[in-house]
Amino acid sequence: MGKKFFSDNLWYHFLTGEFKVPPPLFIRVLSSTLGKVYKILPSNPHCSECGIHMAGVGGNSLRFMGSAPSSFSSRLCSGCEKGARKHESGAEVELTMVFADVRDSTPLAEELGPTDFREVINRFFKETSKVLIEHDAMVNRLVGDQVIGLFVPRFAGRNHAITALEATKDLLRVTGHGEGKKPWISVGAGIHTGVAYVGAVGSGDGVNEIAVLGSAANLCARLSSKAAAGEILISEDSVKFGNLHVDGMETRSLELKGVSQPVSVRVMTVT
Repeated sequence: MGKKFFSDNLWYHFLTGEFKVPPPLFIRVLSSTLGKVYKILPSNPHCSECGIHMAGVGGNSLRFMGSAPSSFSSRLCSGCEKGARKHESGAEVELTMVFADVRDSTPLAEELGPTDFREVINRFFKETSKVLIEHDAMVNRLVGDQVIGLFVPRFAGRNHAITALEATKDLLRVTGHGEGKKPWISVGAGIHTGVAYVGAVGSGDGVNEIAVLGSAANLCARLSSKAAAGEILISEDSVKFGNLHVDGMETRSLELKGVSQPVSVRVMTVT
């Protein structure tokens, strides 16, 4: 059994809570032993992967082992995040993705100037990533004027499409939509459920990034780019997967770059 297969199998467990192939006996014994040790220590929360405490008395006593919450999920410790990033590996899993983009960022930057624009975008990243993490998403990327949330079965549960929609509504509300007045920053979002590759991708300098790749991710990004301020474009795949209540919602057919057939979406507006 090769090293690549071993790493991919661990990544699959990391994202789904299941193993495609049972891990070696020594890993199962080690995991069980550590879990028993960590249970002796008080306080929550604990890492979903290794069980280590990340706060309180237990967390403080294990800080040297990387017991702080990871940078992209409150359900993981920084030690497990570091381990996940170490190897260029990953797994194909079914998940729900949320891409949220700032609308009209170029004129906003011209209006505010570089320093003030940086403050607004920094607030956008902080508040939206907090919402996503509170809904058990993995915050995949904060780039330019876009934030990406990955709702995988391990953390968001089997009904991850429902969780993703609730998170996206809260994301728009925290940016000022739905309050009956102009939002402090205009945001549109896309939601799509499908199979994508999630894993560590090397940058060539020894630093690996957690990324989501594949046609499903590309489609979600395209949906986000088509959403107007305050809009959530929900793919039919997400509607069917989550059995979402869409009665009364507008149905829109979109021509998307790189997609051969028109894509039907449901439109939810947070005003």
